[in-house]
Amino acid sequence: MNIQQFYYVLAVAEYRHFETAADKCFISQSTLSTMISRLEDELGIIIFNRKKKPVELTREGAKLVDQLKIITSEIAHLEEMAMEMRGEMKGKVNISCIPTVAPYLLPKFLYDFAAAYPELELEIREHTTDEIIRLLELREVDIGIVSTPIGHAEMVEYPLYKEDFVYFDSSSNGSPIISISEVNLENFWLLEEGHCMSDQIMDICNTSGHEINAALNISFKAGSIGSLLHFARSYSGRTLLPQLAVLEMSDEEKRFLRYFETPAPNREIGIIVHQHFVKRKVLELLIKIIKAKVKLIEKGIAVL
Repeated sequence: MNIQQFYYVLAVAEYRHFETAADKCFISQSTLSTMISRLEDELGIIIFNRKKKPVELTREGAKLVDQLKIITSEIAHLEEMAMEMRGEMKGKVNISCIPTVAPYLLPKFLYDFAAAYPELELEIREHTTDEIIRLLELREVDIGIVSTPIGHAEMVEYPLYKEDFVYFDSSSNGSPIISISEVNLENFWLLEEGHCMSDQIMDICNTSGHEINAALNISFKAGSIGSLLHFARSYSGRTLLPQLAVLEMSDEEKRFLRYFETPAPNREIGIIVHQHFVKRKVLELLIKIIKAKVKLIEKGIAVL
């Protein structure tokens, strides 16, 4: 067997079509099919059910593909390690960020980071924390930006900053400073399950001594802070928002914000990488630029 056969198997597994996979691998369909058949013969298993349209993985094939992803990822990491040793800043970097952070943090630093290192190819995605951890385990993502700590044995965490939560009450123009016990949880709106911020808000609300009452007779769980804010305002509702999201609000929307007295409830945002992550120089520079941008924001300096 050889490494190239591994990539051929992964291509068919991705596209579920031999001809398409062959085109993507820049070889003929007959060559690709022959190479995969040889690997199947050598391993003594059938990887693909060719009678199905589209092609399907067999049970054994699915297990093999999971392992091949790890193997090919480790090969890529060897190449990345060599580049790191040579001091080169180039290649692809896959970054995944939770949706409650991505639109408010990423635009603050991505342009400058990409411009400073033009040979780096940045691929940005949004996922929930659980999805990011799974993708890091599979080596399909290099760097995750999540709410920390996560306490995962295979992940290394690098705290970036803490941001306060702010109370949004579209039905009131009360005191700008409140305590947690003053939070009104009637007609309260939340993000859908799976978002760590939803769990954090639930924990904060539990300390208020009140119970959350659903928003009217409407069962709606927002998938983004933008949707959450829109529905809360449209239905005279209430919610909690992270500080960076608040900075993006219009002056009209900011009229409904109420800030918590010190110490305000907050969350920590950090970077997580797999323990075997090798692009250390990229990681160090990314952490440095994010921390610098956040400090400017905290000082009230506009960051575009």
